[in-house]
Amino acid sequence: MVTFSAKDTFWDIRNFLAGRFLGATRDEFFLDEVIKLVFCKHELKCENTERVEDVDLASLYRKTFKTVLKHHEDIYQDETCEIELDPVSIKYIDSKLNQLDLFNLERDIIGDAYEIFMGDAIKGQSGQFFTPQNAAEALVKMVAPSPKSRIIDPACGSGGFLVAALKYWSKQNNKITDNSLYGVDKDNYLTRLAKVHLACMGQKTKTIRCADSLVWDENVLGKGGSQYDVVLTNPPFGVNIQVGTAETLSKFDLAYKYRKTKEGPAVKTDSINESVAPQVVFMEQCVNLAKAGGTIGIVVPESMISNKKYSYVVEYILRSCYIRAIVGMPDVLFKTSGKGGTHTKTCLLVLEKKKKEDRKDYRIFMAEAKWCGHDSRGREIPKDDLPDILDTYFKFKNDEYFKNSNLGFVVSRSQITNNVLAPRSYVFGIQNDEGLGDTHTMVSIGQLINEKVIEVATGNEVGKLAYGTGTVPFVRTSDISNWEIKSDPKHLLSEEIYNSFAEKQDVREGDILMVKDGSYLIGTCAMITKYDTKIVYQSHLYKIRVAEDNKYNLDKYYLLAALSSEYVRQQIFAKTFSQDIIDSLGDRLKELIVPIAKDAKSIERVSAMVKRSINESIEARELARKVRAEVFTL
Repeated sequence: MVTFSAKDTFWDIRNFLAGRFLGATRDEFFLDEVIKLVFCKHELKCENTERVEDVDLASLYRKTFKTVLKHHEDIYQDETCEIELDPVSIKYIDSKLNQLDLFNLERDIIGDAYEIFMGDAIKGQSGQFFTPQNAAEALVKMVAPSPKSRIIDPACGSGGFLVAALKYWSKQNNKITDNSLYGVDKDNYLTRLAKVHLACMGQKTKTIRCADSLVWDENVLGKGGSQYDVVLTNPPFGVNIQVGTAETLSKFDLAYKYRKTKEGPAVKTDSINESVAPQVVFMEQCVNLAKAGGTIGIVVPESMISNKKYSYVVEYILRSCYIRAIVGMPDVLFKTSGKGGTHTKTCLLVLEKKKKEDRKDYRIFMAEAKWCGHDSRGREIPKDDLPDILDTYFKFKNDEYFKNSNLGFVVSRSQITNNVLAPRSYVFGIQNDEGLGDTHTMVSIGQLINEKVIEVATGNEVGKLAYGTGTVPFVRTSDISNWEIKSDPKHLLSEEIYNSFAEKQDVREGDILMVKDGSYLIGTCAMITKYDTKIVYQSHLYKIRVAEDNKYNLDKYYLLAALSSEYVRQQIFAKTFSQDIIDSLGDRLKELIVPIAKDAKSIERVSAMVKRSINESIEARELARKVRAEVFTL
């Protein structure tokens, strides 16, 4: 049997149905109908349908679906439910399904169909994002549940993690009981999809429930809780999502507001945080659901384990669990085609719920994936770091030697600082060139500020209504490139607005602008030339000025080169964290270590090269200005 790409096949089916039912229905209907036919295919097994006429084939499918209703009454509770597609559509879909190996557990057919059909229709609603199959499977492999484990996903969605667990057991030829897998989700449609998922793999589905897993219901979660060997989940995340009622939130310690202290952990107050992010409460519920000594595999936004705002959450995790592994994922993991999904950077977290004993120090496996099998448009790509990370992780577990890299390294519990768990905060240390200190003075930006070697300021926002009111450039992050400010910025301000900021911003020739917020542009630098002094720069930029006489012989040109060096760029990556909806370097700029050559001639040589590059750019801009002026004289 020749097999075809499942996703490509479902794209063809979707496009066919969309063209045949123009303006008549939604993708949700198409997906439901395709799933009905997939169920029928499972009932028909290997029966050859290629030469059956349209009407006869449609009749065969409708008859077969009556059997499906009897076998899956918990999915199709309405006995009158039937296939609603016409004979031509059924024939077309049947021919496409014949191209797929529907009975191969290696491929998650329903997951592929869901990802293609639903697209932007469901993804992202209430913070729900479809977990890519390779990421779900990687987390399951790291958790390594035994066939006797009771597994629950309290935010199961379409059942991706439960299916990944089934596939994991299947590859090991393990038999499981009917009560091994539990799934809960508030969304009725997604719950039904989860049942379909498991049913297509031969698993009974009565343990999949539509309910709010944050509200402890003994019929759903069991008596007393803390009864599951493994918790596997990708909970909803987002700052603008209502988690539950005040009564629901009051049962969770992490749902209260916390007060920072100068020394020691944050202190819980008596006030409920009604705007608490759902991932925070789900984190505590996952710990509640797990047995002592049980394992939790969870997808979390990186901000929750790195942002000062969530420091109390990290304290809770460290207090309640041993951290076994943290894998940083690319920010395109949950990005889908079009405007779907999210660029939120996430981490895979593997925890072991503590028993009574508490080891103060232990080893934590960390890794930072750059590629995860697909790009920001959801297209599969050959690059995938997860297999190599898994290989390194198992070497770590087996106490085998492996070379430290972003694909795997070890951090001890005692090395965790400032309640930051994000792997990229520690990956720089294992890639650092230790010999650099022999030839360079290693000094932090914070120290340079304190010693008045440099001054650092941030810009201002003017509001969209100010755009297009004049001729003064409003310099934004996207206007910074190749050490210069673009000569034709898109947003221009009036003289009045410029004058209101001119004294405060005090922009001078030789100042350095550096991107501090955004995404991949963070750390990008430009030098202010004579053409750029009359500007207003936005709040997402730093302005850095070097004092003329300083103890390090540091000048503006050398600093520009140093800030742009791979050594500093690696640090910027390590110290850039999400602030819920935007990546930011923030005050961690002060932690950056700048290598300053001890040899004055080396500084002069680098500075001369940078100066020449800047001057050439100035000359090019001057020539362009003259050419534009010349047009009017012809």
